Amino acid sequence: MRRARVIMVLVLALTLLSPVTAPAGPVLDRILKRGELVVGTSANQPPLTAKNKQGEVIGLDADLATLIATAMGVKPRFETMPFAELLPALEAGRVDIILSGMTVTPKRNMRAAFVGPYYITGKGILTKDQTVASFKNPAQINSAEFTLVALNGSTSQMFVEKLLLKARLITTATVDEAVGQLIDGKVDALVADFPTFALAAFRHLDKGLAVGAARFTFEPIGIGLPANDPLLVKLVQNFLSLLTGTW
Repeated sequence: MRRARVIMVLVLALTLLSPVTAPAGPVLDRILKRGELVVGTSANQPPLTAKNKQGEVIGLDADLATLIATAMGVKPRFETMPFAELLPALEAGRVDIILSGMTVTPKRNMRAAFVGPYYITGKGILTKDQTVASFKNPAQINSAEFTLVALNGSTSQMFVEKLLLKARLITTATVDEAVGQLIDGKVDALVADFPTFALAAFRHLDKGLAVGAARFTFEPIGIGLPANDPLLVKLVQNFLSLLTGTW
């Protein structure tokens, strides 16, 4: 019954929102003329966005981007890049939309429009030390004896820089690099969103990784859009409302 309801909502969304006709906003007009929705993603933040063995972008973000493109009557095209380059790419017009597990923050919202959240998560830690994994207060790792790793340009990096000033911080371009640092014993803990390190722990069951017992923050994940096209923002907002039934 629930599956049938989801299918009905998707059909309704695609029927109401596709195809989009002129007049359109500047970015929306570009998308329609090109026949493609260019989606910016890191493709390295599983399970939201990742690549399969064939090099194809997969995950919740890819599925959502494909649905949005279909509703607009165009095809999705994924542009992968380091997470820290996504907002600059959106501002420069190299991508039309960001779907990459991006937390909505006031600072980011001054550079781009955001729709959502479509997912809620929170910061936590992945470690090889069971004692550290049991910590329920981030202040417990705010010490010079701890070396932490986080994704460059992420709210995980901001979290450490603002609240864990005494700890040593290393940043990496990808989550895989950060997990590798932890496995190799170069850092004491990875700071990331819960689904990211929970999957990493599952992928490396033989490496003695321990998922932290507590979530330290509230992280609303949203869709990043150009600030100069309110029609595109409204279209994606309405589509997400139809998809989730939260109109």
